[in-house]
Amino acid sequence: MVNKEFTVTPWEVAGKVDYDKLIKQFGTKPISQELLNEMKSHTKDLHYMLRRKIFFSHRDLDWILDKFDKGVKFALYTGRKPSGPVHLGHLSVWMFTKWLQDEFDVELYFEITNDENFLFKNATLEESTKWGYDNILDIIALGFDPKKTFIFLDTEYAKTLYGIAVKVAKHVTFSTVKAVFGFSNETNIGSVFYPAIQASPCFLPSVLKGHNVPMLIPAAIDQDPYWRMTRDLADKIGYYKPAQIHSTFLPGLQRGGKMSASDPNSSIFTPDTPEFVKKKIMNAFISFFCSVLLLAFALC
Repeated sequence: MVNKEFTVTPWEVAGKVDYDKLIKQFGTKPISQELLNEMKSHTKDLHYMLRRKIFFSHRDLDWILDKFDKGVKFALYTGRKPSGPVHLGHLSVWMFTKWLQDEFDVELYFEITNDENFLFKNATLEESTKWGYDNILDIIALGFDPKKTFIFLDTEYAKTLYGIAVKVAKHVTFSTVKAVFGFSNETNIGSVFYPAIQASPCFLPSVLKGHNVPMLIPAAIDQDPYWRMTRDLADKIGYYKPAQIHSTFLPGLQRGGKMSASDPNSSIFTPDTPEFVKKKIMNAFISFFCSVLLLAFALC
Protein backbone atom coordinates (compact mmCIF):
# COMPACT_ATOMS: atom_id res chain seq x y z
CA MET A 1 0.00 0.00 0.00
CA VAL A 2 1.36 3.41 -1.02
CA ASN A 3 -0.37 6.73 -0.33
CA LYS A 4 0.59 10.30 0.49
CA GLU A 5 0.92 9.62 4.20
CA PHE A 6 2.81 6.33 4.40
CA THR A 7 4.12 3.36 2.42
CA VAL A 8 3.75 -0.32 3.37
CA THR A 9 5.03 -3.01 1.00
CA PRO A 10 6.93 -6.28 1.63
CA TRP A 11 10.16 -4.40 0.88
CA GLU A 12 9.56 -0.88 2.19
CA VAL A 13 7.84 0.75 5.17
CA ALA A 14 7.99 4.54 5.44
CA GLY A 15 6.08 7.33 7.14
CA LYS A 16 3.67 7.24 10.06
CA VAL A 17 1.50 4.19 9.48
CA ASP A 18 -2.25 4.49 10.10
CA TYR A 19 -3.13 0.92 11.06
CA ASP A 20 -6.88 1.49 10.87
CA LYS A 21 -6.49 2.60 7.25
CA LEU A 22 -4.17 -0.33 6.60
CA ILE A 23 -6.77 -2.81 7.85
CA LYS A 24 -9.33 -1.36 5.45
CA GLN A 25 -6.92 -1.23 2.52
CA PHE A 26 -5.61 -4.77 3.04
CA GLY A 27 -9.03 -6.20 3.90
CA THR A 28 -7.97 -7.80 7.18
CA LYS A 29 -9.90 -7.86 10.47
CA PRO A 30 -8.98 -6.22 13.79
CA ILE A 31 -8.46 -8.63 16.67
CA SER A 32 -11.60 -8.19 18.76
CA GLN A 33 -11.94 -8.62 22.50
CA GLU A 34 -14.13 -11.65 21.83
CA LEU A 35 -11.32 -13.25 19.86
CA LEU A 36 -8.82 -12.41 22.59
CA ASN A 37 -11.09 -14.09 25.14
CA GLU A 38 -11.30 -17.16 22.92
CA MET A 39 -7.52 -17.30 22.63
CA LYS A 40 -7.15 -16.87 26.40
CA SER A 41 -9.34 -19.93 26.91
CA HIS A 42 -6.52 -21.98 25.37
CA THR A 43 -3.60 -20.27 27.14
CA LYS A 44 -2.55 -19.48 30.68
CA ASP A 45 -2.69 -15.76 29.95
CA LEU A 46 -2.67 -13.42 26.99
CA HIS A 47 0.72 -12.47 25.66
CA TYR A 48 1.55 -8.84 26.38
CA MET A 49 1.82 -8.20 22.62
CA LEU A 50 -1.85 -9.11 22.34
CA ARG A 51 -2.86 -7.10 25.41
CA ARG A 52 -1.02 -4.04 24.07
CA LYS A 53 -2.35 -4.54 20.52
CA ILE A 54 1.12 -4.97 19.04
CA PHE A 55 -0.53 -7.91 17.25
CA PHE A 56 -3.67 -6.17 16.09
CA SER A 57 -5.01 -7.74 12.89
CA HIS A 58 -5.76 -11.18 11.48
CA ARG A 59 -7.17 -13.36 8.76
CA ASP A 60 -9.06 -16.48 9.93
CA LEU A 61 -7.56 -16.59 13.43
CA ASP A 62 -11.06 -17.49 14.63
CA TRP A 63 -11.11 -20.41 12.16
CA ILE A 64 -7.73 -21.65 13.43
CA LEU A 65 -8.98 -21.60 17.03
CA ASP A 66 -12.19 -23.36 16.02
CA LYS A 67 -10.16 -26.10 14.33
CA PHE A 68 -8.00 -26.39 17.44
CA ASP A 69 -11.14 -26.71 19.59
CA LYS A 70 -12.10 -29.71 17.44
CA GLY A 71 -8.74 -31.39 17.98
CA VAL A 72 -7.08 -30.29 14.72
CA LYS A 73 -3.62 -28.90 15.40
CA PHE A 74 -2.28 -26.10 13.24
CA ALA A 75 1.32 -25.38 12.29
CA LEU A 76 3.18 -22.07 12.46
CA TYR A 77 5.09 -20.44 9.63
CA THR A 78 7.25 -17.35 9.80
CA GLY A 79 10.51 -16.29 8.20
CA ARG A 80 13.46 -13.98 7.84
CA LYS A 81 14.96 -12.19 4.83
CA PRO A 82 18.66 -12.28 5.78
CA SER A 83 19.94 -8.83 4.82
CA GLY A 84 22.07 -8.21 7.91
CA PRO A 85 22.12 -8.74 11.67
CA VAL A 86 18.91 -9.35 13.61
CA HIS A 87 17.33 -6.38 15.40
CA LEU A 88 14.59 -5.98 18.02
CA GLY A 89 11.89 -5.63 15.37
CA HIS A 90 12.60 -9.15 14.15
CA LEU A 91 12.89 -10.54 17.67
CA SER A 92 9.49 -9.22 18.75
CA VAL A 93 7.66 -11.31 16.12
CA TRP A 94 9.78 -14.37 16.86
CA MET A 95 9.24 -14.09 20.62
CA PHE A 96 5.49 -14.04 20.03
CA THR A 97 5.83 -17.00 17.67
CA LYS A 98 7.66 -18.94 20.39
CA TRP A 99 4.82 -18.16 22.80
CA LEU A 100 2.34 -19.58 20.31
CA GLN A 101 4.45 -22.71 19.89
CA ASP A 102 4.74 -23.19 23.66
CA GLU A 103 1.09 -22.52 24.47
CA PHE A 104 -0.44 -24.59 21.66
CA ASP A 105 2.35 -27.21 21.44
CA VAL A 106 2.64 -26.99 17.66
CA GLU A 107 5.29 -27.25 14.96
CA LEU A 108 7.04 -24.24 13.46
CA TYR A 109 8.35 -23.94 9.91
CA PHE A 110 10.91 -21.13 9.71
CA GLU A 111 11.86 -20.00 6.20
CA ILE A 112 15.16 -18.18 5.56
CA THR A 113 14.58 -16.33 2.30
CA ASN A 114 18.14 -15.84 1.09
CA ASP A 115 16.81 -15.90 -2.49
CA GLU A 116 14.42 -13.00 -1.79
CA ASN A 117 17.23 -10.80 -0.51
CA PHE A 118 19.31 -11.63 -3.58
CA LEU A 119 16.49 -11.00 -6.06
CA PHE A 120 15.09 -7.78 -4.59
CA LYS A 121 18.11 -6.16 -2.96
CA ASN A 122 21.64 -5.25 -4.01
CA ALA A 123 23.23 -8.33 -2.43
CA THR A 124 25.00 -11.42 -3.70
CA LEU A 125 23.49 -14.84 -3.11
CA GLU A 126 26.61 -15.82 -1.15
CA GLU A 127 26.26 -12.81 1.12
CA SER A 128 22.56 -13.49 1.70
CA THR A 129 23.27 -17.14 2.52
CA LYS A 130 26.03 -16.15 4.96
CA TRP A 131 23.67 -13.77 6.75
CA GLY A 132 21.03 -16.51 6.75
CA TYR A 133 23.23 -18.85 8.75
CA ASP A 134 24.23 -16.03 11.07
CA ASN A 135 20.58 -15.11 11.70
CA ILE A 136 19.71 -18.76 12.41
CA LEU A 137 21.94 -18.59 15.50
CA ASP A 138 19.71 -15.83 16.91
CA ILE A 139 16.59 -17.83 16.07
CA ILE A 140 17.93 -20.90 17.88
CA ALA A 141 18.94 -18.77 20.87
CA LEU A 142 15.28 -17.85 21.49
CA GLY A 143 14.63 -21.41 22.64
CA PHE A 144 12.16 -22.82 20.12
CA ASP A 145 11.38 -26.50 20.64
CA PRO A 146 14.11 -28.26 18.62
CA LYS A 147 11.90 -31.30 18.05
CA LYS A 148 9.10 -29.19 16.56
CA THR A 149 11.03 -26.45 14.76
CA PHE A 150 12.22 -26.76 11.16
CA ILE A 151 14.53 -24.02 9.85
CA PHE A 152 15.49 -24.03 6.18
CA LEU A 153 17.11 -21.81 3.55
CA ASP A 154 15.11 -21.53 0.34
CA THR A 155 18.03 -22.32 -1.98
CA GLU A 156 18.99 -25.40 0.04
CA TYR A 157 15.46 -26.75 0.46
CA ALA A 158 14.43 -26.02 -3.13
CA LYS A 159 13.99 -29.69 -4.05
CA THR A 160 10.99 -29.88 -1.70
CA LEU A 161 9.68 -26.32 -2.11
CA TYR A 162 9.80 -26.23 -5.90
CA GLY A 163 7.18 -28.92 -6.40
CA ILE A 164 4.74 -26.85 -4.34
CA ALA A 165 5.82 -23.59 -5.95
CA VAL A 166 5.05 -24.68 -9.50
CA LYS A 167 1.53 -25.70 -8.45
CA VAL A 168 1.10 -22.25 -6.92
CA ALA A 169 2.62 -20.47 -9.93
CA LYS A 170 0.29 -22.17 -12.41
CA HIS A 171 -2.67 -20.39 -10.78
CA VAL A 172 -1.13 -16.90 -10.58
CA THR A 173 -1.03 -14.65 -13.64
CA PHE A 174 1.52 -11.94 -14.36
CA SER A 175 -1.24 -9.34 -14.17
CA THR A 176 -2.04 -10.53 -10.63
CA VAL A 177 1.51 -10.20 -9.30
CA LYS A 178 1.84 -6.84 -11.06
CA ALA A 179 -1.27 -5.61 -9.25
CA VAL A 180 -0.39 -7.10 -5.86
CA PHE A 181 3.35 -6.37 -5.75
CA GLY A 182 3.77 -3.47 -8.13
CA PHE A 183 5.96 -5.38 -10.59
CA SER A 184 6.63 -3.91 -14.02
CA ASN A 185 7.86 -5.18 -17.38
CA GLU A 186 11.39 -4.35 -16.16
CA THR A 187 11.13 -6.63 -13.09
CA ASN A 188 13.48 -9.62 -13.31
CA ILE A 189 11.71 -12.96 -13.80
CA GLY A 190 13.20 -14.34 -10.58
CA SER A 191 11.31 -11.69 -8.60
CA VAL A 192 8.11 -12.40 -10.56
CA PHE A 193 8.33 -16.10 -9.67
CA TYR A 194 9.48 -15.53 -6.08
CA PRO A 195 5.97 -15.07 -4.54
CA ALA A 196 5.27 -18.71 -5.48
CA ILE A 197 8.31 -19.74 -3.41
CA GLN A 198 7.15 -17.59 -0.48
CA ALA A 199 3.73 -19.22 -0.66
CA SER A 200 5.09 -22.78 -0.63
CA PRO A 201 5.74 -23.20 3.14
CA CYS A 202 2.05 -22.48 3.74
CA PHE A 203 1.39 -25.97 2.36
CA LEU A 204 4.67 -27.65 3.34
CA PRO A 205 3.40 -29.52 6.45
CA SER A 206 0.41 -30.76 4.44
CA VAL A 207 2.75 -32.16 1.79
CA LEU A 208 5.16 -33.71 4.30
CA LYS A 209 2.41 -35.31 6.40
CA GLY A 210 0.11 -36.36 3.58
CA HIS A 211 -2.98 -34.60 4.93
CA ASN A 212 -4.28 -31.05 5.17
CA VAL A 213 -2.70 -29.06 8.03
CA PRO A 214 -4.03 -25.61 8.99
CA MET A 215 -1.33 -22.94 8.92
CA LEU A 216 -1.05 -19.80 11.06
CA ILE A 217 1.45 -17.12 10.02
CA PRO A 218 2.63 -14.63 12.66
CA ALA A 219 4.33 -11.74 10.84
CA ALA A 220 4.41 -7.98 10.47
CA ILE A 221 1.57 -6.72 8.31
CA ASP A 222 3.89 -5.62 5.48
CA GLN A 223 4.12 -9.30 4.47
CA ASP A 224 0.35 -9.61 4.01
CA PRO A 225 0.37 -9.25 0.18
CA TYR A 226 2.11 -12.64 -0.14
CA TRP A 227 -0.63 -14.37 1.83
CA ARG A 228 -3.50 -12.57 0.09
CA MET A 229 -2.26 -14.04 -3.16
CA THR A 230 -1.75 -17.44 -1.54
CA ARG A 231 -5.23 -17.55 0.00
CA ASP A 232 -6.83 -16.85 -3.38
CA LEU A 233 -5.36 -20.01 -4.89
CA ALA A 234 -5.21 -22.42 -1.92
CA ASP A 235 -8.53 -24.11 -2.72
CA LYS A 236 -7.47 -24.63 -6.35
CA ILE A 237 -4.52 -26.79 -5.31
CA GLY A 238 -6.39 -28.60 -2.54
CA TYR A 239 -5.13 -26.97 0.66
CA TYR A 240 -6.50 -24.82 3.47
CA LYS A 241 -6.14 -21.06 3.17
CA PRO A 242 -3.31 -19.92 5.46
CA ALA A 243 -4.46 -17.87 8.45
CA GLN A 244 -2.50 -14.87 9.67
CA ILE A 245 -1.93 -12.75 12.73
CA HIS A 246 -0.29 -9.40 12.02
CA SER A 247 1.94 -7.20 14.13
CA THR A 248 2.56 -3.48 13.98
CA PHE A 249 6.07 -2.24 13.24
CA LEU A 250 8.54 -1.58 16.02
CA PRO A 251 9.37 2.13 15.63
CA GLY A 252 12.94 3.00 14.79
CA LEU A 253 15.11 5.16 17.01
CA GLN A 254 14.97 7.84 14.33
CA ARG A 255 11.75 9.69 13.53
CA GLY A 256 9.39 7.97 11.07
CA GLY A 257 9.28 4.45 9.72
CA LYS A 258 10.10 1.16 11.39
CA MET A 259 13.26 -0.23 12.90
CA SER A 260 15.25 -1.33 9.85
CA ALA A 261 18.55 -3.04 9.13
CA SER A 262 19.06 -0.61 6.24
CA ASP A 263 19.36 2.24 8.78
CA PRO A 264 21.78 1.08 11.52
CA ASN A 265 21.17 4.21 13.61
CA SER A 266 17.46 3.41 13.82
CA SER A 267 17.92 -0.11 15.14
CA ILE A 268 19.22 -2.09 18.09
CA PHE A 269 20.92 -5.24 16.85
CA THR A 270 21.69 -8.44 18.73
CA PRO A 271 25.51 -8.00 18.26
CA ASP A 272 25.41 -4.45 19.68
CA THR A 273 27.26 -4.05 22.98
CA PRO A 274 25.40 -2.57 25.98
CA GLU A 275 27.52 0.56 25.67
CA PHE A 276 26.65 0.96 22.00
CA VAL A 277 22.94 0.43 22.70
CA LYS A 278 23.06 3.12 25.39
CA LYS A 279 24.78 5.51 22.98
CA LYS A 280 22.15 4.92 20.28
CA ILE A 281 19.29 5.50 22.72
CA MET A 282 20.85 8.68 24.13
CA ASN A 283 21.50 10.05 20.64
CA ALA A 284 17.88 9.35 19.70
CA PHE A 285 16.65 11.03 22.89
CA ILE A 286 18.81 14.13 22.32
CA SER A 287 17.63 14.37 18.72
CA PHE A 288 13.98 14.12 19.80
CA PHE A 289 14.47 16.64 22.65
CA CYS A 290 16.11 19.14 20.28
CA SER A 291 13.22 18.75 17.84
CA VAL A 292 10.72 19.49 20.61
CA LEU A 293 12.67 22.61 21.65
CA LEU A 294 12.83 23.88 18.09
CA LEU A 295 9.09 23.36 17.71
CA ALA A 296 8.43 25.17 20.98
CA PHE A 297 10.54 28.15 19.90
CA ALA A 298 8.79 28.22 16.53
CA LEU A 299 5.40 28.42 18.23
CA CYS A 300 6.44 31.23 20.57
